[in-house]
Amino acid sequence: MSEGLAPASQLPRHVAIIMDGNGRWARQRFLPRVMGHHRGADRVRDIVEDCVNRRISALTLFAFSSENWRRPASEVSLLMNLFQHMLQREAKRMHSNGIRLRIIGDRRAFSPELQDLIDWAESLTARNTSLMLTIAANYGGRWDIAQAARSIAEEVANGELSPEQIDEQMMSSRLSLADLPEPDLFIRTGGEQRVSNFLLWQLAYTELYFTDILWPDFDGPAFEQALLSYGRRQRRFGRTGDQLANEEC
Repeated sequence: MSEGLAPASQLPRHVAIIMDGNGRWARQRFLPRVMGHHRGADRVRDIVEDCVNRRISALTLFAFSSENWRRPASEVSLLMNLFQHMLQREAKRMHSNGIRLRIIGDRRAFSPELQDLIDWAESLTARNTSLMLTIAANYGGRWDIAQAARSIAEEVANGELSPEQIDEQMMSSRLSLADLPEPDLFIRTGGEQRVSNFLLWQLAYTELYFTDILWPDFDGPAFEQALLSYGRRQRRFGRTGDQLANEEC
């Protein structure tokens, strides 16, 4: 093991990332914003490869929030085109590397062509197991909780479920990432220190890591620093440090 490399025993199973800073990266270089998004898309490939090589089980990326529709129409159109292009270009490569791709969020706002492409990419990679790559697109944490609550309410209304049966475990089972462990490590690039309506329920006990590095510059060494920070933390889940120490003895 190389010096300074996070040991496998201290790696998170599931990493969630808000990829912030593409536009500012481009502006600093007097480039159009779309160039920042293209560079950011290339960085996604690098981080995915890092996760596969480190045998991290799951990676969830916030690509487009439900609030991002408020951006200028020209930028939204470019982002949708880039999303479609990336799916067309990368799906077969992901499949050949054993990566399973899933898109979470409200797909109804996407064009029929993009929805069909998402279905194709998910179907192509459905049996892969080296990494569960989840892309959150037209996603919001509040939407996720609301759709889970709606699902439960419908079952109550149909007499299939009683209110007394509703608990945290049931709510979790109706959320978008119900089949995955909750994220162990959340990373946000770009200097902002908030979760911005991303995985609000699932991040309850997640370790948070914020960096000023803009997403297009978030390379392997930067990812390594986030993993090392995670490895130094003691995850208590409501218990005391003494309790954990006794369990380790």
